[in-house]
Amino acid sequence: MDALTTTAQSTARQYIVIKLGSEQYGININYIDNIVRMQKITRVPKAQPYFKGVINLRGEIVPVMSLRLKFGLPADEITDKTRIIIIKLEQQATVGLIVDQVNEVVTLDEDSIEKTTVDANNDMAGYISAIGKNKGELISLLNIQLAIADKDTSKEE
Repeated sequence: MDALTTTAQSTARQYIVIKLGSEQYGININYIDNIVRMQKITRVPKAQPYFKGVINLRGEIVPVMSLRLKFGLPADEITDKTRIIIIKLEQQATVGLIVDQVNEVVTLDEDSIEKTTVDANNDMAGYISAIGKNKGELISLLNIQLAIADKDTSKEE
């Protein structure tokens, strides 16, 4: 019985559920270093429109980007629920993502995750790796490496 439980737990993944506008997105919890309240962001000249600037987080300078602008959504409306999620990827430096709200941590097993097919006409589709189902709601699971990558899909060149 224990071996069965261990196998089931190893296929389940935890995601932090965030809100951008009316949509829910999930970020694999393994990439999350910290979640902090909104704070003063120092602008950086000549940066991409979605790159908001940098913050000083306990002596470390962390670049901050707006997921809303990166995804082509309307600009951020800063509220008391707005958070900066600090993401740490192995190959890249730490980066902060401004999100409207952090809801909860959910555990999804393989049965409640469906892979998506990428629609070449939809810029957002590449950022979403799968759709998770939790308590009757759908959560778009982000491919956070692609979302953070330095390609600006919101402007035509």
